[in-house]
Amino acid sequence: MAALSDQLFVVCLLAYLVATIAFAAAQVLRHRTPSSRRAAELVAVGAAPAPSVSAPPAGARPVTHQWVSRAATAAMGVAVLAQAGCLVTRALAAGRVPWGNMYEFIVAVSLVAVSAWLGLAARRPAMRPLGLYVAVGSVILLGAAGLRLYTPAGPLVPALQSVWLAVHVSAAAIASGLFLLGFLAAVALLLRARYDARGTGRPTDLRNTLAARLPEQQVLRRLSFRLHGTGFLVWSFAVMAGAVWAEAAWGRYWGWDPKETWAFISWVVYAGYLHAHATASVRATTVAWIAVVGWATMMFNLFAVNLVISGLHSYAGA
Repeated sequence: MAALSDQLFVVCLLAYLVATIAFAAAQVLRHRTPSSRRAAELVAVGAAPAPSVSAPPAGARPVTHQWVSRAATAAMGVAVLAQAGCLVTRALAAGRVPWGNMYEFIVAVSLVAVSAWLGLAARRPAMRPLGLYVAVGSVILLGAAGLRLYTPAGPLVPALQSVWLAVHVSAAAIASGLFLLGFLAAVALLLRARYDARGTGRPTDLRNTLAARLPEQQVLRRLSFRLHGTGFLVWSFAVMAGAVWAEAAWGRYWGWDPKETWAFISWVVYAGYLHAHATASVRATTVAWIAVVGWATMMFNLFAVNLVISGLHSYAGA
């Protein structure tokens, strides 16, 4: 089971790479589509297309970005199935919940984010362009987990052998996955805002290519808010569950351990994000930047606190 888990991890990482390439190709094809589409509309109404625009041949079946985008979404589905299988087989191999170290936690966080995006894309096809950002984020996180943080499947250290591991860490993984997807929506909002403010600019501008087909700013802002709002509730529960576990394990609810301190810092930043979103005078881009800062605190807590700063929560397993 442990070997199968490792093989499924490789499959899911490769599937995310394929999805990243396919989503990028779909973005480029979609950026080039309007001219031919406009020509087809002109031909349909009997008007001559502009000299610089060539109409598609009659009866031709143009290759559009839609097929490439569907292939990318299918690759994301394959990746999620392989990723879920990776965690399940690892749990069977270790005889415990599969998030007892950094490697497993990152796999779980990415799984939550991608699963949430797949559900969102199924309900609202307009959100599918976010798939590129989700795929890239998963490749980066899983690449770091596989190359630098991999830990063989095995039993938990005695300090983690508690029912609170399933409660506290599960809630933290779910909240982190929602924060990750909310952060990516905030980044998309910043790109879209730049595109709206500066116009099309140079046709070859990569940021314009990425932003041209993103949903409108208000749509992205609502999406980011809902993800962060739900994640904030789950994160609050995770912090409280961690305090209860700390009292059972160390005899105190809160001791300003580095992990506890940065969990609180993240909580404060995301509370500020929600407050800024509810304040009409705060610009959407400012709110998005607060979300970016919030995710930066989460990453500092995950990597720097676990790998550099020593404390009572030194269970990274890396």
